[in-house]
Amino acid sequence: MQNVRNSTHTGLYAKALPRIGARETLVKGFMAGLMIAVGGTAYLSCENRVVGALLFTLGLITICNMGYLLITGKVCYALENGPEYTIKLLLITAGNFAACVLYGAAIQQYLPQLAQKAQELCQGKLLQAGGQSFFLGVMCGILMYVAVETYRRQEGLSRYIGIVTCVPGFILCGFEHSVADAVYLGMAGLPEGSIRFLLIVLAGNAAGGLLFPALQRLAGGKRQA
Repeated sequence: MQNVRNSTHTGLYAKALPRIGARETLVKGFMAGLMIAVGGTAYLSCENRVVGALLFTLGLITICNMGYLLITGKVCYALENGPEYTIKLLLITAGNFAACVLYGAAIQQYLPQLAQKAQELCQGKLLQAGGQSFFLGVMCGILMYVAVETYRRQEGLSRYIGIVTCVPGFILCGFEHSVADAVYLGMAGLPEGSIRFLLIVLAGNAAGGLLFPALQRLAGGKRQA
């Protein structure tokens, strides 16, 4: 029964993307980006970092339940899919980041006090050395892999354990999530150095998301279905 359930699961974190067209992939990536933006807004709106980190999970929980497409979750399965999967990942990334930039522009216009908080947060991020940003991105990518694999493998409320622990975990540890960072940088008006920073973090997220699947292959074992 477990194998049947997993083989028919076509939500966000099935091994392969459903066979959908470029437009649907882009739109579902955009919708995922908006939900991460909502999570980021909840985080910035809380004075208590722990409460804010927990509220951030509403973005990823919604993405999982609705089948939207988030790059830091889908990149984890690149080794299990063909070359065409790379095109899907690029479309997802474009949708994610477009949503963050547009949302950020709206926040600057309608919630300027929140944009000010984002500017303060981003100042420290943009001062990081490239190697530091990459490392923090790798660590976030690892936790995202754990979160999405837990969601894929488990059932009922237990499938959310990875999300409600790993997401607050990477936030409180100071690890970098490229889509969340795009939200904050978008709110801050994309200051100088933003694109370089996001590309480095995105590369780190991808490396972290692929690390455990690669090590599993190296070990010669098979992941449980």
